[in-house]
Amino acid sequence: MTKMYVLGEKRIPRAWYNIVADLPEPPAPPLHPGTKQPAGPEDLAAFFPPGLIMQEASGERFIEIPEEVREVYKLWRPTPLIRASALEKALDTPARIFYKHEGVSPAGSHKPNTAVAQAYYNKEAGVKRLATETGAGQWGSALAFACNHFGLECTVYMVKVSYHQKPYRRTMMELWGAEVFASPTERTEAGKAILAKDPDSPGSLGMAISEACEDAIGHEGTNYSLGSVLNHVLLHQTIIGEEALEQFALADAYPDVVIGCVGGGSSFAGIAFPFLREKMAGKSKTRFVAVEPTACPSLTKGAFAYDFGDVAMFTPLLKMYTLGHDFVPAGIHAGGLRYHGMAPLISHAYNLGLIEAVAVPQTKCFEAAQQFVTTEGIVPAPESAHAIRVAIDEALKAKEEGVEKTILFNLTGHGLLDLSAYDAYLSGKLEDYEHPEEKIREAMGKLPQLV
Repeated sequence: MTKMYVLGEKRIPRAWYNIVADLPEPPAPPLHPGTKQPAGPEDLAAFFPPGLIMQEASGERFIEIPEEVREVYKLWRPTPLIRASALEKALDTPARIFYKHEGVSPAGSHKPNTAVAQAYYNKEAGVKRLATETGAGQWGSALAFACNHFGLECTVYMVKVSYHQKPYRRTMMELWGAEVFASPTERTEAGKAILAKDPDSPGSLGMAISEACEDAIGHEGTNYSLGSVLNHVLLHQTIIGEEALEQFALADAYPDVVIGCVGGGSSFAGIAFPFLREKMAGKSKTRFVAVEPTACPSLTKGAFAYDFGDVAMFTPLLKMYTLGHDFVPAGIHAGGLRYHGMAPLISHAYNLGLIEAVAVPQTKCFEAAQQFVTTEGIVPAPESAHAIRVAIDEALKAKEEGVEKTILFNLTGHGLLDLSAYDAYLSGKLEDYEHPEEKIREAMGKLPQLV
């Protein structure tokens, strides 16, 4: 029987966790895109409100969650920790498998954890409109929801291939009052330049970020909002792991391995960083596995270097594992994992050997997702399916070795708006894609040169 561990709303954490305070070495600072010198708060003021800039640069271990944000969190938090007993039985494994179900939020994913916080801080700063990008649409949906709650306008540049693959994500955003455009567009100079070179461009998160940044810079009262990668975004997501720590105490268990999918890195950081804190304090020997698609292997094949976060080079330079800022990945269905770079904090942790990384092909992920559907009854997002794939692999390895193991993975969202992807899988039309080595080498040659 499936077991669910649920906390009452009074147990919603009162602070986000900032891993910067506990890392054995400090991460490299962001650099100004022009001077190549460390970026200060004034360099970020064109994009973000003071509250988020403070969090981005903070070294404090815990940052208090505003009560206004916690009140909105009560709509869906705390999210349940669930033991996947039916999946365990089907695998005939001695392993215990748990997952944190973030798909119960209004937008159907983990993204509102930071969207609500970002909308709140922008509202407090007097901002009227937020511009953003979105890949598969989870982030755009979350920000549209958050902006609607706090009375902000919302403009979303959605990667074109996902815009057409996932039309109902656009519908959801529009229901919350957002305007949504298939990126690249003719609305921005960045978009026009891309379309001039490739009128049939499928788009990428790097392109959509350029358009959203240009939109924000060019309009008074508008700020930019990012759904992953940056420190403050990862910070907000740690509410996932903080809840999970308390729920594991209820379950009288503790994870031997924590698994999460990675695109920009926010959901993995959210589930992993609080547990990594415990390991760095000598309280556990937990392993941490970040799972990325073979079509966009930034951790497993990228370079650890300073790079721009977008194609048009508007953003500060970030020290991260990157495939190059003009990298255009294949149109895989896990649109949220199609980003050229990995969050600096995750990149730093990986470079220090604190976490592991593995790349998996999409057909194997959908195969795992189908097994999860038939046992646990939940249709996972294609992004989450990457974590499920490795969780199943870890459980089968435990079976082969005859050892007990406790596995935790982050179910980042449901896949009820991704059924076209499942239809492609069931009809045999889904293909695997591994990004060619020569394309990666070509992108590496275009990385910014620092003197």
